[in-house]
Amino acid sequence: MYIKTIKLAVLLVCGASLSATAAIKQTKGDFEDKFRQLDEVLPTPNVYRNAAGEPGHAYWQQQVDYKIKAKLDEAKRRIEASQDIVYTNNSPDTLKYLWIQLDQNIFKEDSMSSLTTTFGGLGKQKGSDPRTGKISLSDLRRQQFIDDVDVGYQISNVKDASGNKLKYVIVGTNMRVDLPKPLKPGQKTEFSLDFAFNIVEEDAVNARSGYEHFPDDAREGGNDIFLFAQWFPRLHAYTDYEAWTNKEFLGKGEFTLEFGNYQVEMTVPADHIVSSTGVLTNAKNVLTKEQRNRLEKAKDADRIVFIVTEEEALENEKEGTNKTKTWKFKADNVRDFAWASSRKFMWDARGFKQDNDENPVVMAMSFYPKEGGDLWKKYSTESIIHTMDVYNRFSFDYPYPTAQSVNGPVGGMEYPMITFNGPRTELRDDGSRTYSLAEKRFLIGVVIHEIGHIYFPMVVNSDERQWTWMDEGLNSFLDGVAGREWDPNIPWGVEPRDITDYMKGETQVPIMTQSDSVLRLGPNAYTKPAAALNILRETILGRELFDFAFREYAQRWKFKRPTPSDFFRTMEEASGVDLDWFWRGWFYTTDHVDISLDSVYKLRIDTEDPDIDFAREREVEKNKPMSLTDERNKAEGQKLWVERFSDIKDIYDEKDIWTVTNKDRNKYNKFMKGLKDWERKALERAVKEDKNYYVLDFSNKGGLVMPIILELSFEDGTKENMYIPAEIWRKSPKAVSKLIVTEKGKNLVSVVVDPRWETADVNVENNHFPRQIIPSRIESFKSKSSSTGVRRDLMHEIKTKLKKDEEDKDKDKDDNKDK
Repeated sequence: MYIKTIKLAVLLVCGASLSATAAIKQTKGDFEDKFRQLDEVLPTPNVYRNAAGEPGHAYWQQQVDYKIKAKLDEAKRRIEASQDIVYTNNSPDTLKYLWIQLDQNIFKEDSMSSLTTTFGGLGKQKGSDPRTGKISLSDLRRQQFIDDVDVGYQISNVKDASGNKLKYVIVGTNMRVDLPKPLKPGQKTEFSLDFAFNIVEEDAVNARSGYEHFPDDAREGGNDIFLFAQWFPRLHAYTDYEAWTNKEFLGKGEFTLEFGNYQVEMTVPADHIVSSTGVLTNAKNVLTKEQRNRLEKAKDADRIVFIVTEEEALENEKEGTNKTKTWKFKADNVRDFAWASSRKFMWDARGFKQDNDENPVVMAMSFYPKEGGDLWKKYSTESIIHTMDVYNRFSFDYPYPTAQSVNGPVGGMEYPMITFNGPRTELRDDGSRTYSLAEKRFLIGVVIHEIGHIYFPMVVNSDERQWTWMDEGLNSFLDGVAGREWDPNIPWGVEPRDITDYMKGETQVPIMTQSDSVLRLGPNAYTKPAAALNILRETILGRELFDFAFREYAQRWKFKRPTPSDFFRTMEEASGVDLDWFWRGWFYTTDHVDISLDSVYKLRIDTEDPDIDFAREREVEKNKPMSLTDERNKAEGQKLWVERFSDIKDIYDEKDIWTVTNKDRNKYNKFMKGLKDWERKALERAVKEDKNYYVLDFSNKGGLVMPIILELSFEDGTKENMYIPAEIWRKSPKAVSKLIVTEKGKNLVSVVVDPRWETADVNVENNHFPRQIIPSRIESFKSKSSSTGVRRDLMHEIKTKLKKDEEDKDKDKDDNKDK
């Protein structure tokens, strides 16, 4: 290591500090205030949302209650239903009309989503390339399905409580219902409607729900698994910050909904098993006595209990029936309702006990076909319980009576009390089933993630259509915590190093971008905010402050609708730490972290004593490399002129330039006499201690200010860690220097910035001083184009990564055997 050594002059006069720089970029200079407060960016606090990030004293939200009767026509793959709706206006506004979401209309050919789906660039469909005239089979399949099936809602009989027809207008995926008279604050209105739609094949159109067909089952014509979500006309949210949240549904931006109470009846084939939001209220009519006894036994069981066994499910698969059963469910204080139905389902359950008098036991339950196999038997329900155990600590006790995981064609989706999850076992040639380590990790990870969503946003009711990160980012952070408490080898995207490639790329947009305008939703809404929160917890705030503030946020906004400003303000107010610089950099900009350690200088106190300083300078000069010219002259045997003619030598040839003279000593004595008493004592102490002074020069190449974390290695083999808060950049965000003082003999030999890769620094090459050779590898790759269905793609990416990790490990083992 080569460290420059220079003198550190003692400053005897205190200089005046520079005047405060302007808060925003001005016409003079190029200063940018990275620590400027977010006051003008965040909405002004009001009676609905206060400056502390809490619901204000006049906070309100609407309530919508539903009674729905639905019939599944299995042969036609069609739903026909009627619903009664009670809308309560808790707002201070008078409403003349209501806006309803018609999500099934997204599949229509003339929907805004279909018409604006692009090819090429970031909007390119996987496998399709308009420049070569190629279209992928998946795109072709989707187009053919839409051509063959009449998709979207058929709406009829929109009436008020008295049976009078209501005027309504359908606008894409929205419907406006005009009220017969204005709905004043505190009033309720009741109306009803009938609806029907043909169920889409999930794989064909890449939907969030639909049916999956199993043509090889024993039953003639095969069997289906039906997943129902976004299946009924649902009221848009009416909020204090936006009024009607009736932005068109384009696919990526999910849902903004109101809480309410549900009573839902589903008439399905008699051999079907139904999993649903809510509590089954007519078990005697749809389950056998033995199945009901098993369900009761599962409440106190230590391990899972099968309510519907594999043998019973296989028997159901064989025949089919023309008879029907009606399952009735009741759900209170939920913001949505979803369900699943199939004769293929086996059903297991186990009670999760929590210290909550109102909800002491939660029934964790899983529904899956034979294709789920031992993978689901072992890990689905267990993962549900593990999730609740972890999330309860970070937020609140699970508030609902059930938590369910259903296997179907959807990679992963969440709704109140129920989730849809995709991983399955693989069929061997001998007819048995197995699963890989990748599939195991994938199932555990996706169940944790989707059950976690029941907390965020199903209870902490954020606006998914506008701010995807508020549920996906927060939940991805927590599923990483839960995943590592299950098995730290689960690769889930919350480690800072997982986001560096995205952060330095050109497809990044600010996290605060509206969902449908984000270029790459996975890293933007899931991984980057999760990594940011991980850094906030582990590096900036520490666990005690972060966990207290995060739980405070969850408690404040349980069953309410927070906005980003509520989260930002709560985390600051509850932790007591100003984090505006953090929110600004990570959430409002596309800056990245790249802190470079450019140089290290070693300094020593200039004592002004010639007997000390001259000797040091002589030593420094001696350690310099010999001039190349002098070295070669000596090698050639050349004699110096003063060596050839000794009579020309004088006293200066016998003494070097660092020989101390009386003149030098007199100058030093005069200097010491001129010092004040405290100045002289300070200097004498510094000379006696003879400490090492190092100046480290840093530059901020990525623009995102962050703490500087250092690992200092010393000549004696010891190491020390140093944490420098981000505020070091407040007056000079582009470059700073830091003085580090060590004891005599504690000689610094190397420095590493961010040694544990905890700040998402995108370039580790400039983190070392002296520079090091960075190990890497060259690997071939096949580029991937983006496609629709972000949830599916995100899970697929994780699954692919896991399989690749396994392949790499197997290859390493084979290589080691060869060696």
